[in-house]
Amino acid sequence: MRVGIVTFPGSLDDHDAARAVEACGGVAVALWHADHDLHGVDAVVLPGGFSYGDYLRCGAVAHLAPIMDEVAAFARDGGPVLGICNGFQVLCEAGLLPGALLRNAHLRFVCRDVPLVIEAADTPFTRAYRPQQTIIVPAKHGEGRYHADAVALDRLEAEGLVVARYRAGHNPNGSVRDIAGVTNLARNVVGLMPHPEHAVDPLLAGGTDGRGFFTSLLEPVALDA
Repeated sequence: MRVGIVTFPGSLDDHDAARAVEACGGVAVALWHADHDLHGVDAVVLPGGFSYGDYLRCGAVAHLAPIMDEVAAFARDGGPVLGICNGFQVLCEAGLLPGALLRNAHLRFVCRDVPLVIEAADTPFTRAYRPQQTIIVPAKHGEGRYHADAVALDRLEAEGLVVARYRAGHNPNGSVRDIAGVTNLARNVVGLMPHPEHAVDPLLAGGTDGRGFFTSLLEPVALDA
């Protein structure tokens, strides 16, 4: 499977995302923010970083990049899209996911491992996990506090669109209802604030709990081949 990794000016986790894809058996394809073509990829990852310097708001400039027209069309056609950290912010700004990511409640940058509970194990990026499974994934962000109004939150809960929550007592940023990741109604677009791409190598401190976000997407293809 060919997985496109989008690089915006200011992206810093695009290489990590590409290594994670390849470590889990996929082929990483570099996509540039000014591209008007996804080059035939089977899935797209919007990586973490500080796209366009995070001027105005996180993701507010990046969602207007030419590549995002292609990503939006790809998502509307059912293509799998994963936004990690800044990529999650971009997807929310683009209207591909509900809600918004605000400044952390304590106004400090967070950089530590966090326990996540997988709520939805039926998306292209979470099939390798069990519902309610707890995993440990690194987080690093200053604007990761998920927010939506009460009506939208109730809808997310009722429709099972919360993909992951911070385990009770371990919310690092004040996200409402401990929400760490969400999906869309079609369940093909996923946004996650912590960084699974930093938890795929057993030789590194992040561990391997993040591999499931990539093997979920890649392994069914190998099994069907």
